[in-house]
Amino acid sequence: MNNLLIKKELDISVPIWTNEDLIRGCLRNDQCCQKALYERYCDIMYSKSYRITGDRHLASDALQEAFIQVFRDIGQLKEPASLGAWIKSIVVRSALKTVRKYKALKFEELKPSHTRIVWQVPMSGEALEKAILSLPPGYQVVFLLVEVEGYRHHEVAEMLDISIGTSKSQLFHAKKMLKDILKEH
Repeated sequence: MNNLLIKKELDISVPIWTNEDLIRGCLRNDQCCQKALYERYCDIMYSKSYRITGDRHLASDALQEAFIQVFRDIGQLKEPASLGAWIKSIVVRSALKTVRKYKALKFEELKPSHTRIVWQVPMSGEALEKAILSLPPGYQVVFLLVEVEGYRHHEVAEMLDISIGTSKSQLFHAKKMLKDILKEH
């Protein structure tokens, strides 16, 4: 933690910590390192939590639970370079747990279709976000995990305790429903 960034215009020193520095500090329960780690990742992780929960309060609750787990389990992290990805996986699982607790996640067993959906019309991010949030929770979660967060169907199936086929069909039907919703607007 010897790294310092000198801000000459304000004449103050601000610590610049590497992931290794933060991890070592968190292992010692150093509150300064815990705060720095939280501040480094909280905004991006809140966005991920919000996308999955679709609710600001639930996203905050899930984020809080996730960071409690991060600080508790940080000793299990094997590769400091993967700190962000490790935190992301905890946040995603925490958000999914929160959604399961407060929303009815239903997954319909449908045969996956291999028809590719092509988006025809350019759309605003706000319109797309509203459309995604209007999807049934099962469709919404699978769509976000695969299309936004970049998980593969076998990972989504494992996280949600569903089959790979169900994950694929949920994504297909989510895209189809999104297309219909966006056509109306």
